[in-house]
Amino acid sequence: MNLTTALQTLTKLARHGVVAFALGSVAAAAHADMTIEVVGTGADQFPIAIAPFQSEVQQKQPITPVVGDDLTRSGLFKVIGAGDLSPVPYAPEQINNGPLKSRGAQTVLVGSITPDGDAFMVKASLVDVASKNVLVNFSRRASANQMRRTAHQIADMIYTKLTGEGGLFNSRIAYVLKMGKRYELQVADADGYGAQTVLASNQPIMSPKWSPDGGRLAYVSFEEQKPIVYAQDLGTGKRWKVAAFKGSNSAPAWAPNGQQLAVTLTKEGGSQLFVVGVDGGNARRLSNTGEINTEASFTPDGGSVLFTSDRGGSPQIYRQPLSGGGAERMTFQGSYNASGKLSPDGKTMTLISRGDRGYSVAVMDMASRQIQILTDSGFDDAPTFSPNGRMILYETDIGGRGQLAAVSSDGRVKQRLRSSSGDVRQPAWGPLLR
Repeated sequence: MNLTTALQTLTKLARHGVVAFALGSVAAAAHADMTIEVVGTGADQFPIAIAPFQSEVQQKQPITPVVGDDLTRSGLFKVIGAGDLSPVPYAPEQINNGPLKSRGAQTVLVGSITPDGDAFMVKASLVDVASKNVLVNFSRRASANQMRRTAHQIADMIYTKLTGEGGLFNSRIAYVLKMGKRYELQVADADGYGAQTVLASNQPIMSPKWSPDGGRLAYVSFEEQKPIVYAQDLGTGKRWKVAAFKGSNSAPAWAPNGQQLAVTLTKEGGSQLFVVGVDGGNARRLSNTGEINTEASFTPDGGSVLFTSDRGGSPQIYRQPLSGGGAERMTFQGSYNASGKLSPDGKTMTLISRGDRGYSVAVMDMASRQIQILTDSGFDDAPTFSPNGRMILYETDIGGRGQLAAVSSDGRVKQRLRSSSGDVRQPAWGPLLR
């Protein structure tokens, strides 16, 4: 995407026509709006058997199918069914490891759901098949409506124990859905389930970004005949203007402390980076060079921002300390690199790089500065890391229609998220839910 064209698009006037919703008020919309297809897997997979939990068939949402789907989609697990075992084990001491060994399982998940007052007690154990040693236990009180989230938590427990990495399943994604002339800012679980509309408009909505605590979104709306940056509390639906200055207000990014945002403003000429308070006050300019400086993202320590600038003659990624001083150019490989974001550990940067195949998702090792191209569709944009930095969600164009896709940071695992309707763009992957 040409940055000048993007800025021109942002500054087009739009008519009023926006309705905001609190997430709690649209719970009836919770359903699977996206299906995820795994089109590439890791070099090695963990073979795990999953036995149906005791009494889970009585639940509106059984747990083990969700756990199995989560692990399968990661591309790192080979899920082996254990529902036909006789008897089905519900606790570690009930496991007969002979049949599980014959199926190639190295670990097995067993568990139960029992009534506990007005809720249920969910217990799960991950067990080593060969030794019958319990690797990790899980116990959580949950209501009937919390079973799906509980399943994601169990999947994260398994993922962390067997891979040594943090989890990613118990998180949410935000994206913009366009159907005809209607735009919707939507939030869904990381598996595409439970899509809810945060904002509906007849005018463009762009650039959603999650707050560090996962409770708020910042985004750009055109509802007042110009692009304005808003923030919105997802629990209450309350929204407010963060940047509504003269000219264009765009490209918000949350600071790790959740109290500031970096934004791109044209109020002083050109497209320049500013830091503003979450309440919209104390705007402080960061960039002073180049006509276009945009797409800011904070480093994990909050001390600097990455951003895209044309100051070197072509779009490249730079790093600017908040304390002042000159910006450091980060990318030199190729004539176009943009949309840089660091992984949670700060060791890897995802970006969009243009090459012979067009615009592709790439990663750069921050130590060696080497760039690796991960995708080859040629029309990719807006990469965003999963909470553990393992996966990168992005938008792509398939048959002239916007779709979401994901790729692992090593390029081996690939997914396609297929929407039931409309163009889906501008994804943002939120933090783990607590």
